[in-house]
Amino acid sequence: MNRDPKTPKPRRVSEPVQVYLHRPDQDRLRRLTERLGTTKSDVLRRGLDALERQLTDPAEHPALRIIGLGASDADPPPATDPEREHDPFLTDSEIASWGPTPDESSGT
Repeated sequence: MNRDPKTPKPRRVSEPVQVYLHRPDQDRLRRLTERLGTTKSDVLRRGLDALERQLTDPAEHPALRIIGLGASDADPPPATDPEREHDPFLTDSEIASWGPTPDESSGT
């Protein structure tokens, strides 16, 4: 069977993703869907976009801060001079990004 070249190709359906949400997250998704007047899929796509922007913000990237791309005038001076002591600066930034250790979070 030959397809008429004048008719557009059928669009491919995006890959489905199944997500299991606890009740509070289901409620949050429903509220956002209603408030934005859009679909659940669109709310989730927007969330992914926002998270990606947050994670790629130059102000939060230690390597870019070293060369001054991520720093703003409002940023306090770092404890170490990243231009001269970049290894400790990157190490401290990486360790800080890990969050509290189990001992710190339990308060012991």
